[in-house]
Formats: sequence, structure tokens, C-alpha cells
Amino acid sequence: MSKRSTLRNWVEFLPAYLLLKALGLLPRRTAISVSQFIARLIFKIHKRLRQTGYRNLELALPEVALQEREKILLGVFDNLGRMLGEFSQFLKISRDNIGEVVRYEGFEHYAQAKAKGKGVLMLTGHLGAWELCAFAHGVYGHPLRFLARPLDNPLLETLINRYRALSQNLPIDKNNSVREVLKTLRSGNDVGLLIDANTLANEGVFCDFFGIPACSTTGLAVFALRADAPVVPGFLIWDEGLHQHVLHFAPEIPLIRTGDFKEEVALNTARFTQVIEEWVRRHPPQWLWIHRRWRTRPAGEPDLYAHPPTRSTTPTPAKLNMEV
Repeated sequence: MSKRSTLRNWVEFLPAYLLLKALGLLPRRTAISVSQFIARLIFKIHKRLRQTGYRNLELALPEVALQEREKILLGVFDNLGRMLGEFSQFLKISRDNIGEVVRYEGFEHYAQAKAKGKGVLMLTGHLGAWELCAFAHGVYGHPLRFLARPLDNPLLETLINRYRALSQNLPIDKNNSVREVLKTLRSGNDVGLLIDANTLANEGVFCDFFGIPACSTTGLAVFALRADAPVVPGFLIWDEGLHQHVLHFAPEIPLIRTGDFKEEVALNTARFTQVIEEWVRRHPPQWLWIHRRWRTRPAGEPDLYAHPPTRSTTPTPAKLNMEV
């Protein structure tokens, strides 16, 4: 590693480390409020993220008026701030107090899948507090391995994984995951995968996501088909009425079998992507709209992010769940 790279790593790491430790010293609700204040500042000053968010909402929810899109996008940053605040409190969370922060809904779906003895593949995405999702499940006594692409900064990578591992969860390098994931499942243990990020064309297949072809990772489908492991959707959603996070488990998704493995991978990936969309539609302010989900395009299709979003207010607002 060059001297410049080392310097850059430390310049990035120190502010993040100090912020995380400072937030961790605060009471939980105060840490969340401070984190949300910081997130709203970023919303105000980070033009590129705002433009990406508006463009994604314009593409996916064209029927939603500008005022509602702005409300959704502000909710996205509030959600990110909430997650940062919760992440800073991981050192304080234990089996004794996790129930004050997170409760289950639909746990029986996970339990039924777990009873098969083949491990569970937890289908999730960048919705709600995804970091707290796996962490809370581990604290409740159900640790899992999770796929993650290592950060470019090894100092930040070590720091974040140290917090994640407090609930006995362990990462699997997404770049070299096949053998480790199959080994984990065959030993009866669980693996979590976030499957809603843009993927390179040679690493995924195109599936409809909000009616637009989106390049989606095939990893979950491949692992499920090869290990015959149950796939259970799990999402941690903030419930404003309860003032608590709810870890929702939905029923196991039956795998589609046609006898053609390549076709099976494509069909199951499309089904899993549809599940993500269904949950995002229920809780639009809690999904990561600032990610360029439709960046990879089918051959011959134009870049959907080449121009700034249209700022029209003419569409009629759709009936969406606006809970943040």
C-alpha cells in the first residue's frame, strides 16, 4: 500500500471513528436525533445524491407528485440517520434489552424454514435499518453469515465488522463466496443477502424492478438451487406508531424448478426482485433511493442517469405507505 493510500485511509477513518464513538456515548434517542440532523445536512448539501434520488423516484414512481417525492427522499435520509444512530449503540445492546429496540413479526416463518435443517437464506435489501436487521437477529440467538463486498478502506472495514460481530454475525467476502456459503448452509447455518443493489451485466440478469429492467445479482438463486435451502424474506422496518423497529419475516418463497438451471436462476431471481419491490412499495421512505439501481443497462439502452430529473409537479400523488 502506498503512502498516499495509507494517508487517505486514515483521513477517511478518523472522522468516522470519532463520530461513531461520540454517538455511542449518547443516549440512544439522542444519538438517533443527532444522526438524523447530520443526515438532513447531507441531504441539503449533497446535490448528486439528491439528483439520483429524484431520478429514481421519477423512473419508478412517475405517478407520484414532486411534493410526495421530496417527502419520500427526506424520509430516506431520516432513515439513514436513524440507522447510523442505532449502529453507534451496538455496544450497549444485549439479549436483555434488544426487545426494547426490535420486536419480531412472523418469526414462525423463519422457525419453520430453520427446522428443515438446511440453513436459511435470508432475502433482504437496503430497506429500513438493514444493519440492525442482521444484528438484532443475532442478538436474539440466531446469528448468521452475511455477504458483503469489502470496503476499499481496510480501517473502516475492520471497524464496521467489529461492531457487526458483537452479535456473533460474521461476513463472507462477496467476491469469493460460493464455497463458503454452501458450506455454511450444509452445516445448517444461515446466510443473509442484500439483493437490491445494481450489478454488472456479467454478474447478474435483468429483471423488472418497478417496470424497468434492472441488473440483479443471481447469487441468492444459485445458492438456493444448489443447496436446496429455504429462502425467507426478512426486513427490519421502523414503525412510527410503535416507535420501534419490527423484524418482519414473510413465508418461505417456493423455488421454481424447470430442469434448466440457467432458466431457474433467472426465474427465481426475478421472483426475489419482485419481493423487494413489494416491500419497497409498502415503505418507500425507508428504501435507498439514492443508489443508482438502474445504472447497468441492457445492450443498446441509454444511460438513465445522463440527464437531471424532471421537476414536474403535474402527476397525481399515488396512494403509498408514507410511514418513515
